[in-house]
Amino acid sequence: MVSLASLQAITLDCSTGGRTFTLSGNGASYLVVPELAVGDAANRPVAYALQAGTGAVASAQASAEASTGGGVPAPWPRLSRRARTDRPPGERQRAFDAALRRRMHGLTIDRSASAGPSLSVGAPPGLGSLRDFHVLATVDSAHQTFRRVTAQLGFVGANVLVYLDTLAPAGGFSAGQLTAFGQSFDQIFYPLDLDAFGTPSDIDQNGRVVMLLSPVVNHLTSASQCDTEGYIAGFFTGFDLASRDTSSNRGEIFYGIVPDPNGTLSCAHSVDVVLRDVPSVFLHELQHLINYSQHVLLHGGSSEDGWLDEGLSLVAQELGSLYYEQKYPPPSGRTDPNQLLPDSAEGFISTEFASSYDYLLKPDTVTLTEHSDGELGLTWRGGDWLLLRWLGDQLGSPFYHRLEETNLTGVPNIASAAGESFPGLFSDFGLALYTDSLPGIPKGSIPQRDRFATRTLRQVYQAYFNAAGPSPSVPRPFPIAPQVLSGTMTGTLVPGTATFYQLTTRGDAATVQLQFTSPAGAALAGQLHPQVAVFRLP
Repeated sequence: MVSLASLQAITLDCSTGGRTFTLSGNGASYLVVPELAVGDAANRPVAYALQAGTGAVASAQASAEASTGGGVPAPWPRLSRRARTDRPPGERQRAFDAALRRRMHGLTIDRSASAGPSLSVGAPPGLGSLRDFHVLATVDSAHQTFRRVTAQLGFVGANVLVYLDTLAPAGGFSAGQLTAFGQSFDQIFYPLDLDAFGTPSDIDQNGRVVMLLSPVVNHLTSASQCDTEGYIAGFFTGFDLASRDTSSNRGEIFYGIVPDPNGTLSCAHSVDVVLRDVPSVFLHELQHLINYSQHVLLHGGSSEDGWLDEGLSLVAQELGSLYYEQKYPPPSGRTDPNQLLPDSAEGFISTEFASSYDYLLKPDTVTLTEHSDGELGLTWRGGDWLLLRWLGDQLGSPFYHRLEETNLTGVPNIASAAGESFPGLFSDFGLALYTDSLPGIPKGSIPQRDRFATRTLRQVYQAYFNAAGPSPSVPRPFPIAPQVLSGTMTGTLVPGTATFYQLTTRGDAATVQLQFTSPAGAALAGQLHPQVAVFRLP
């Protein structure tokens, strides 16, 4: 018999044939989370049955958080009006990024050049000097074309060189603005990624990452596409690291848009818009650069699995938000003192708040471990941001370094970097999605493995609900609404997913049996790693 104290958890492993368990009763209430904790199975639904014995209560009192706002004290946190109305780079950025990542998997790798950090870095080029680059000029991932441009070095930093295309339109950066722009990337954003994920390769042996701001990037999006799909603000391509082709620039380069306040190239982008939107894209793309150069060039492996690489880049974006959250503690830096985040932080993280909410509405249908680079959509990205955020909270920044500095990929990479089994990690993560901030319970009372450290989820989703709900897509302050578990419940789980039930036992029942099987009562396939995470609620 499994006997848990209040706020204690256990994982019931069903992968070796076990499928029936006995829990203590006497009025105890449990969160029950069936899972398929696997990363290498077919991405299709698997039917299951979850059965509670006669000691289960057939109905449970409605959760107080559905009506009270999740136990978050008033005044309710919120996102700013700006976060609700601004149009970020959006779907076009994600689609182009996915196409580049997908293409990188098929590159023929040139391993002849030294990829490690240079032990002796020479003097950088002179400020104002000119250099020619080849810039990717097409969105079609099946056929790449490049445009040759000439750019002038406008900023020289310890970590970053900023080049500005000589054909940038009028009304863009002043010399002072370009210097301030370069300093922010050199002294703030680049070190954030470096500290979290480690060093990139240095095949051009200059000890720096190059930022090239070019109208060619603006031209990747038409003005009409901006209104419906957003725009491409910047990118990194492994082509520059892995190919000997004459169009490869043979160096670590981030390509970004130039200010174009009059919209002569595509949709209009003021200097303020570039300052607002490019930093989060830079953080995102720099993680991809570090990940690719470490996995492929420095450790001789293949590109990281798309879902894991993308999840890490979303954590990289969040670093910008965390930086400004620490710089501007409440209520400073906020248009409204009740805002959850300072204005300067929201652009780095608000999309992840929304997409992770969507994921938690349907966690049994959205796999976290089976997506490739080419699959679009926000929901799985929101789930993988939560997974990588929880893992980082539990294991610290060195965990992210270990994920990067290896030739392992996917689930085996996570297990190796964590030093424990993936099913065990996935079990605790699944519980933490609900138990992170239980209403009426001090967060510090919840075991560390069953909560997040960086975020308080009910506070996050309350703020999102206040900004976007109630609506059919944002129906309640907290997205997870566990089903009452009584009798036999049937459903489907996709590998790499979980679902949530609440089991309440009768006061006169000493025990209750719990069974997780196929609908016919047979054991679920062991290679799917079926398991049930159980947490005793207070």
